Amino acid sequence: MTGKLYIVATPIGNLGDITIRAIDILKNVDLVLAEDTRHSKKLFAHYEIDTPLRAFHEHNEKDKTEATINEIKAGKSIAMISDAGTPLISDPGYYLVSKAKKISLDVVPVPGPSAAITALSSSGLASNSFTFFGFLPSKQVARLKFLQTKINLEETIIFYESPKRILSSLEDMLEVFGVNREVCLAKELTKSFETILTDKLTNLIEYLKADPNHQRGEFVILVSSPDTIDLIKSERQLDKILPILCSEMGASKAAKLAAKITGIDKKHCYKRAASL
Repeated sequence: MTGKLYIVATPIGNLGDITIRAIDILKNVDLVLAEDTRHSKKLFAHYEIDTPLRAFHEHNEKDKTEATINEIKAGKSIAMISDAGTPLISDPGYYLVSKAKKISLDVVPVPGPSAAITALSSSGLASNSFTFFGFLPSKQVARLKFLQTKINLEETIIFYESPKRILSSLEDMLEVFGVNREVCLAKELTKSFETILTDKLTNLIEYLKADPNHQRGEFVILVSSPDTIDLIKSERQLDKILPILCSEMGASKAAKLAAKITGIDKKHCYKRAASL
């Protein structure tokens, strides 16, 4: 009889933030795959879970996947957890889950905490439409280029960032997004020193610089969408220049140039150009 693969969310800080179902599954499966077994042993000790743990992380995931799938096919039920939050969300597990789904193994989600959603719910920023981009690029040039592509997204955008890069990342955001964006800086969520600040980038940068301790912890950064008035101005500008550009060149080139001039997404410009 084939077993199952359970994707189990665990607390992001406060050990009380785990579901009854998650505890029950972790106690009753044959094996638990953990990103860091030393870290997970603290959770297991707290809830008296004695299920065997096996290391399963980004450095060994591909090597361990085939053996894990064979164990499930042989009838074992296996749970996968990350160090904190929901597995696969900027954590290992995608390769295993993808392979398991391709051969029709049962993959069962056991929902729970996620730092991105926790921060969004308490940020005060729009939550009706958002995109999560995981960790920002570690190198400044790549980070600036990446942020440039997000300038005109009309939704809240969410990133993770490490303490050693948090200040430089906010400074890069200030350069790219300007002074008017509302940004939420959330760190140490559900822990003793939980901090959730929603403010302009200049003020958040000053907060980080004021005390080295303010740069400690794991961070979630949420950036508001562009000012609606600015978007309206850009659309009006697009209305004026796009017909002129299209009369001189093809729709693709016209859209590319219009995007550079107005700051509007190139795909949107092309769609408009193609309809002329």
